[in-house]
Amino acid sequence: MTSVTVHEAHGGHEAHPDLRVWGLLTFLISESLMFGGFFATYLFFRGTTEVWPPEGTEVELFVPAINTAILLSSSVVIHFGDMAIKRGNVWGMRIWYFLTAIMGAVFLAGQVYEYQNLGYGLTTNVFANCFYIMTGFHGLHVFIGLLLILGVLWRSRRSGHYSATKHTGIEMAEIYWHFVDIIWIVLFTLVYLLNLL
Repeated sequence: MTSVTVHEAHGGHEAHPDLRVWGLLTFLISESLMFGGFFATYLFFRGTTEVWPPEGTEVELFVPAINTAILLSSSVVIHFGDMAIKRGNVWGMRIWYFLTAIMGAVFLAGQVYEYQNLGYGLTTNVFANCFYIMTGFHGLHVFIGLLLILGVLWRSRRSGHYSATKHTGIEMAEIYWHFVDIIWIVLFTLVYLLNLL
């Protein structure tokens, strides 16, 4: 066995495709199916219940509408960060990702504020149960996305960790954040806007 063969057999640097993004996309598809189950259940109860939402468990639109504007804007902001790193601008990426993290934290604070002022809880009725499970599960995803963004910022402290040609972690955080935003658009439409009709 030659020295080259031994080297390759024991962890040599053979080229292989980077499948991390595909792994993330596969995970997000599975999460989409879970949210799809929540949405289908919500629509089933909405269609089979005479009064929906039941009296006393209505939702307010003001805070969620502000939250929606913040979350959708954050998708644009995080994309600017991705564009910055692709130009080799690490400081620009940090600024845009830091702003995205602030927007995500404000969204979560708005959701907590909404929960504290609704006047009903998880077990009040079927609508309240659906509402808290769907918005809470989405909030958990926002929190995870926030941790990913903070992780990117933390790793960017190391010189050369991210560059114009090395930024997969940044792209993955952006993809995840866009997913969170898309889910919120569907959730906001079902839970808030449809109830205005």
